[in-house]
Amino acid sequence: MAMQQIDIYQVDAFAPQLFAGNPAAVCVLHEWIHEAVMQKIAMENNLAETAFIVRDGTNWFIRWFTPGTEVDLCGHATLASAFVVMTILHPENDEVVFHSRKMGDLIVRKKGDLLELDFPSDTLRSCIVPQNVKESIGKVPLECYMGRSDYLLLYGSEADILNLKPDFSKLAHVDARGVIVTAPGTDVDFVSRFFAPEVGVNEDPVTGSAHTTLTPFWSARLGKLSMKAKQLSERGGYLECTLKGDRTFIAGNAILYLKGEIFI
Repeated sequence: MAMQQIDIYQVDAFAPQLFAGNPAAVCVLHEWIHEAVMQKIAMENNLAETAFIVRDGTNWFIRWFTPGTEVDLCGHATLASAFVVMTILHPENDEVVFHSRKMGDLIVRKKGDLLELDFPSDTLRSCIVPQNVKESIGKVPLECYMGRSDYLLLYGSEADILNLKPDFSKLAHVDARGVIVTAPGTDVDFVSRFFAPEVGVNEDPVTGSAHTTLTPFWSARLGKLSMKAKQLSERGGYLECTLKGDRTFIAGNAILYLKGEIFI
């Protein structure tokens, strides 16, 4: 059997410099490979997300895998994929549209020195904090909401978010993709952290998709359409978020860490 060679890039997304933000792998395929192989590649990469992109004419298609499972949407790996397309493969392009299986068309545009995601906004409903979430997080939130795939817990201060020490073994049994914790920021409009052990990521460094939930939530609370956000992970990340109708625009930097080849 002939060996297949796949170009792979690792990009730090939502980061103004290396070793910050959220690292994502981007595998550029000529045609789709079996999803079991994509899952093994994601597991081997051992990053929060590996994106696989395929070009078909003028169209790009995208899928995302954590080390444990395929997911419906990933913001930082989409930003990383757009960086690869518009900075390395086709630097003449100012926009790329990725066709996704579950979330429709996802547009990324150049915005000065930033790249801006154009994603569908999430919708939230108020709910009671599930007991296992309460036990896992260790601090009772002021309010609790459920979005498309994640719980959102509201706290009073940035210090509250920084001081949380979740029990990830318990949190892995929560019936949701993940748990977003958020509060007003001291030098930005809002801060957050994101925990998703159920899909193999205890704490995600910077989560673009979570900001499709956070942006409409904080827009309604603050009475602002454009906001600055910070994710308080160890690596940290900065995002510029704008609500436009039923879409959320999320802008950030990206920087190339490595390029390589996978042989399978």
